[in-house]
Amino acid sequence: MGTITFLLPPDLSPESITELEHAGMIGGQDNMPFAARIIVEPNQLRVARGTDESGYVIAPWHVDGAGLLMTATPTVIERPQPYQLQLELARGKVNQIRSQTADWLMGGLQMPADLNELIRQATRAFGRAVSYLPSMEASEQAQEALTLAYRAADGLVRTYVSQVFQVRHQRQPRLDTALTCRLGPVAPPDAITQPLLEACNTLCVPFAWNEIEPAEADYHWEGYEAVLEWAQMHSAHVVGGPLIDFSTGRLPDWLWLWEGDISSLASLMCGHIETVVKRYRDRIRTWHLCSGSNLAGILSLGEDELLWLTVRLVEAARQVDPQLDLIVGIAQPWGEYMTSRERNHSPFVFADTLIRSGLNLAALDLELVMAALPRGSYCRDTLDASRLLDLYALLGVPLQVTLGYPSAEEPDEEADSAQSVTGGYWREGFSPEMQANWADAFVALALCKPAVRSVQWIHLLDSAPHQFPHCGLVGVDDKVKPILQHMRDLRRKHLR
Repeated sequence: MGTITFLLPPDLSPESITELEHAGMIGGQDNMPFAARIIVEPNQLRVARGTDESGYVIAPWHVDGAGLLMTATPTVIERPQPYQLQLELARGKVNQIRSQTADWLMGGLQMPADLNELIRQATRAFGRAVSYLPSMEASEQAQEALTLAYRAADGLVRTYVSQVFQVRHQRQPRLDTALTCRLGPVAPPDAITQPLLEACNTLCVPFAWNEIEPAEADYHWEGYEAVLEWAQMHSAHVVGGPLIDFSTGRLPDWLWLWEGDISSLASLMCGHIETVVKRYRDRIRTWHLCSGSNLAGILSLGEDELLWLTVRLVEAARQVDPQLDLIVGIAQPWGEYMTSRERNHSPFVFADTLIRSGLNLAALDLELVMAALPRGSYCRDTLDASRLLDLYALLGVPLQVTLGYPSAEEPDEEADSAQSVTGGYWREGFSPEMQANWADAFVALALCKPAVRSVQWIHLLDSAPHQFPHCGLVGVDDKVKPILQHMRDLRRKHLR
């Protein structure tokens, strides 16, 4: 217990200093955050923690060519002398890339010579940074090491993805992995029907509770009936859900009359699950029941209550039809919500507890929506995402990965008003082209993983009500964004 101090570069911009408020401390066997107090001052960052757990610090940092990304130090100990944050971030990234390279080489990865040289350059730049301490040249060399390490990490993941696809395609020319998009309460416009069906081999109809039952017992099925009929008219395989999203913008307003009443809330939520599943079980056999129940605090419910409630929702669907394929979603799988106060369950432990309860889930959904806060995750690179997917794969349940990245940073009138584009950025920021670039990297990474059974884009239309700002495949003008073509190319190359 105590405080760890980091010195900041004297030329750090005010905007970068403000971003450091997103810093935190992580550790433990699942590398998840634990509560720590972050104190940001013009020349230093202090991390005050109330636990004896060893760990390392994560902090947003701008890296040329990579973006404004969450970056980690190696394990740090309390000591009287302050650390230099820039140097420790470089140490952490260089260590990560070298360690991951060693792991994948043992697994059979064939390392290109230019990538090997890039890793050596990053290592040498870090060595120079250490040798130049305490001069300003140390800071410059540390930044160079970060730039080279992120470039090497990107190259390493692209090499890994390419070679994993090669191995998998030797056994199966076209993979069975689902590539899907979550639709809204209106059928897609005719102009985008063909591009959408060429990009996605599965479609998701969410049946959002706040749209179906805006007033208690007042059901409005018409919109989603039309969407389901449209999907089935085009012979698309359909997945339903998430039926309940544990966020203020996706639950019906009247539900707050029972805030804190776990018995009544369980009855109402299970009733909604049963109503929708009974109505459509002959047409939909795979259901994403809930999303974000691991985020403690909604409806004044505690962590254990939310865990119990999630189990009850699965049991309610099983009572309707024991043969259904059921999915439960985990939001913020890196556990950002744990940095603010003490929690008993990290998202990984939450998922593990659900699985150990014997629910026999068809898949566990991981919501990797970046740059949109407070529900989404702060931006990270593909190597961090790969390691996260490998961590959750250890649970032994197939994964569904829900992805999203904004194409703009301005306010979005159709999005949940609580969400904003304030969580870092990928490479050059936000544009339709950069969204497509992000999808190229992250969709391909998720598709190549053997543990992933489905990759889902967070929503289709920016012109219809949605949760995350500017994350759709189609803009507010109903024009297709470049990302849809990129997803179509990925499907043609790898999927049925």
